[in-house]
Amino acid sequence: MTLTRESTPLMTAGIVADGVFKVLLGAGALLGAGPLGDLLDVPVWLLIVAGVALMSGGAVEIRYVSKRPARVFTPFMVAYDSGWALTAIAGQVLARQGSSSGGEIWVGYQVIAPIVFAALLISSSPGPDRAAELLADHR
Repeated sequence: MTLTRESTPLMTAGIVADGVFKVLLGAGALLGAGPLGDLLDVPVWLLIVAGVALMSGGAVEIRYVSKRPARVFTPFMVAYDSGWALTAIAGQVLARQGSSSGGEIWVGYQVIAPIVFAALLISSSPGPDRAAELLADHR
């Protein structure tokens, strides 16, 4: 396997799919805020905020797919998905123990993580090849 500096079409498709998943999950949180709030024992407003955060984070990810190489996305995506899995496990453990905070932990992560992910992506360097291209576009 040869590692390249540039994103392959398959990598790009995976990044776009990840962003689309976030947008759809956010839309689901917005549309189902009432029933999901009851199911997860969280306030409806928290699900609404999570829905907006997820949709925004997914939109940034999709928008930046052509502005950042996959090597910039990959560590952020691994960290995001690892946190997602860990908070899901923590929420499940707490819920099985009878705590009502399991849903709040998981939904709270859905509020914070996409915003942090988007901020890191926006503030990251586009890479040397893309930086030169951006400078040439502004001349």
